[in-house]
Formats: sequence, C-alpha cells, structure tokens
Amino acid sequence: MARDLAIDLGTANTLVYARGEGIVLNEPSVIALNSRSGEVLAMGHEAWQMIGRTPSYIVAVRPLRKGAITDFEVTQRMIRLLLQRVGVSRLNRPRVVICVPSAITAVERRAVTEAARRAGAADARLIEQPVAAAIGADLPINEPIGNMVVDIGGGTTESALISLGGVVALEAVRVGSFDIDNAIQGYIRREYGIAIGERTAEEIKIVLGSAYPTDGEVSAEVRGRELMSGLPKTVVLTPDEVRVAIEEPVTAMVDSVVSCLAQAPPELAQDLIVQGVHLVGGGGMLGGMDLRLTVESDVPVRRVNSPLESVVLGAGKVIEHYESVQAIFMDDAGGGRRRR
Repeated sequence: MARDLAIDLGTANTLVYARGEGIVLNEPSVIALNSRSGEVLAMGHEAWQMIGRTPSYIVAVRPLRKGAITDFEVTQRMIRLLLQRVGVSRLNRPRVVICVPSAITAVERRAVTEAARRAGAADARLIEQPVAAAIGADLPINEPIGNMVVDIGGGTTESALISLGGVVALEAVRVGSFDIDNAIQGYIRREYGIAIGERTAEEIKIVLGSAYPTDGEVSAEVRGRELMSGLPKTVVLTPDEVRVAIEEPVTAMVDSVVSCLAQAPPELAQDLIVQGVHLVGGGGMLGGMDLRLTVESDVPVRRVNSPLESVVLGAGKVIEHYESVQAIFMDDAGGGRRRR
C-alpha cells in the first residue's frame, strides 16, 4: 500500500513526512549534475558538499529559486529521487501534499503539481507554507482568533494572518536567507577585495549574523580568494560589519511583516498583541530577528520550538487527516485557496 506523503519543497531544504511515521527525509534542495552527460551524480547533503568544489563540468544546481521552479526537468528529477529514497515505486504511487509559497502564480502551481505527478505521485495537492506552519505550530487557526505566522525561507518571506481557517491578510516578498548570504558575499568582495563561496557566507551568517545589535565581541577569521592576486587570503570580520552587510535584505523582510500587520482588522490586531506573531523557517533563526521584529512592530514575536520543521509537520497533520481537510488545499489550476 502506498504511503501518503507531505513534502516541504523549499528553496534551501526539502523535508518529507510519511503518514503514520513522521519526518523521514531532510535534505538540502540541491542536485549535482554532469553537464556533459546530464547524469545525476548526487542529491541533497552529498550534492551540497560539492558546491564550489567540483570540476567545471559538474554543476550543483538548486532547481528552485525564490520559491519557484526555475528548471522544471531538474525539479522533476529531484522529486523522483526524493520519492525513491522514501520507497516510492511504479507499483507504489502515493498521494502527495506539497507546501509552496502563498504568492506563487498559477503557472508555478501547475509546474509543481505536474513535476510531482511525473515523478511518481498518484495525486499531488498544494498547501500554503504559512498555513502549514501555523498548523505545525499548533495554532488554533479554525477559531475566531487572529493567528499570524512569519515564514522566512531560503528565497521568500511570507507573513500570513489566519482566522476561522482562512487567510485574512498576506504579505510576501521574494527575499530570504539566501539573500543574506549573497549580501555577505558582496560586502566582503567590496570591502576586502576577497571572493568567498556560498557555504562560507552561510557559515558567517550563522556565527556572526544578527538582525539586531548585540553586546558580543566575537569575531571570526574568513578565508577566501583575493581578487587582484588570485591567492588565498584571510581577514577578520566582526558582528557589526555583518549586521551592516545584511541590513538591506533584513529591512525588506521586516517591512513585509509590518505591512501585513497593518492590514489586520482591529479585532484581530488586538488578538495579536496577546497571541503574538510566530516566527518559523530557517531564516527566522537569524540571531536577533525575533527581537528586531518585536521592536519595529510593537507586537511580541516568538520563534516557534521547531522552526525548520514546522511547515512539514503541519502538512503532515493534513496528510494524516487527508479526507476531512480538502478545503485547506490550494487550487493548482487557478486562484488559490479561500480568503476571508
């Protein structure tokens, strides 16, 4: 018998939840290809470790950018490999629920479901990531209470106000944690004349990155390639420098959240002062992001207990009760799910 699956198809990471089992796979959304033959060499963690370390004919590709499919064929191949890893075969075709950004277009929605069906799914349905995150965080989304979720992923930041099972207000910007990594790379290139890779930028973000001033005196050595000489070079970065470097993408994220809050009806706005805003997603783990949002919005912002897994856990709850929650799915052919 086929296992029903929930997939959080993220720009940065892809997680899979199997009905009755829980999370069975958590891998970076990366696939390594031989550009000469088209052969898939690796996927997930193995492919991620190849980034910046391969011959020119081996390319590590992220088939999703800014929450959207940029390479349909590669995405289809990645989904097929994901399904194979969790035991899906031609004789064992599951129903699949896929989490996607709320703001993706009808064309992008069709591309996701078509990729899943061609990869081996018997049926593919879509659910909005913020809604799935709210379910995963155990928020009472079907009650007449304002519940707000901010989901900061690799390529998008989405803020959704949910009440009585519907999205009351939504604000999305295609800025995410990868934009923070890019900002760090750009700053080091401009200020020090050094090129660093994607993985190094991510490590700097984790160690030194903060959306709000800190009292720490921690600094870190950064190694890269000097642009003028082409030789290896080491510089020392401070948290203050990194905060300056990432201010532009962080501000875009914060402004998006504040804009969503401004759309809240008065009664639901009152609820948020008590309930607070719930922060999920890998980008939400940036140091000081919850405090920065609290200060700029005057509403308490709290990081949930499992920010990386909230979306797929919510979709997992949906797959566990698949027959009774049909109204929660997006329409992959048209205008999305119901709004209140």
